[in-house]
Amino acid sequence: QVQLVESGGGLVQAGGSLRLSCVASRSIFSFNSMGWFRQVPGKQRELVAGIARGGFTNYADSVQGRFIISRDRAKNAVYLQMNSLKPEDTAVYYCNAGVSIYDYWGQGTQVTVSS
Repeated sequence: QVQLVESGGGLVQAGGSLRLSCVASRSIFSFNSMGWFRQVPGKQRELVAGIARGGFTNYADSVQGRFIISRDRAKNAVYLQMNSLKPEDTAVYYCNAGVSIYDYWGQGTQVTVSS
């Protein structure tokens, strides 16, 4: 059973920064990819940023240039550095890990950006 534990969410003013962490219960390199998604009530969960095993990264257009996804193999961790936050970034953020046909999710962490 894979566990993904997120942390780092909270309340921040517009223009501020937050860093989300996701720690996996096994090597992050056992997954084909890992990523961060977010969801607001009434909307579908959307991809924010992803990182493939080989290191390729991709970002949603809305966060390109503001968010950075990174990883630490030794800590089995993936991070999301969020800068220049906007009120529209407010959401529950979920860590995701994918391998083969399986998708694993963390419990989510709330990020609230006040204007």
